[in-house]
Amino acid sequence: MDQKLDHLDRTLLRLLQQDASLSQRDLAERAGMSQNACWRRLQHLRATNVLQGETARINRAATELGLTVFVLIKTRHHTQSWLDDFKKIVLSIPNIIDFYRIAGEYDYMLKIVARDMNAFDAIYRKIIEKIDIDTVTSYMAMEAIADNRPLPL
Repeated sequence: MDQKLDHLDRTLLRLLQQDASLSQRDLAERAGMSQNACWRRLQHLRATNVLQGETARINRAATELGLTVFVLIKTRHHTQSWLDDFKKIVLSIPNIIDFYRIAGEYDYMLKIVARDMNAFDAIYRKIIEKIDIDTVTSYMAMEAIADNRPLPL
């Protein structure tokens, strides 16, 4: 992305990260701009893929997804076809909410949310039964001290 974000763009993005349900009128007022200028900037941020939709943050404690597990995976396979198969498997499991290729001792990191340890085990088994993996290490989160923090704009 070649686009440089100016002060007003960053202000709009910060405000939307805090509360994406703000009306355009409230957003413009808080950013110190007219509604028309706000609308044009939002359209531009969407068109340039800086602003990618709007979502709601859900309190996991209020759902049946109280267990968060970080899974580190090491593989012996580094071919594009293996990665394509692995991505297909991972992306087919909705409980895997974050998926990264990483540098260091491990190759991939997954963030998985589950109801409990039995539900996590079922997800784990689904992954290892469908693709050849060298090493899997899992870390259960004890407490989310800071989760889903906004980007520092």
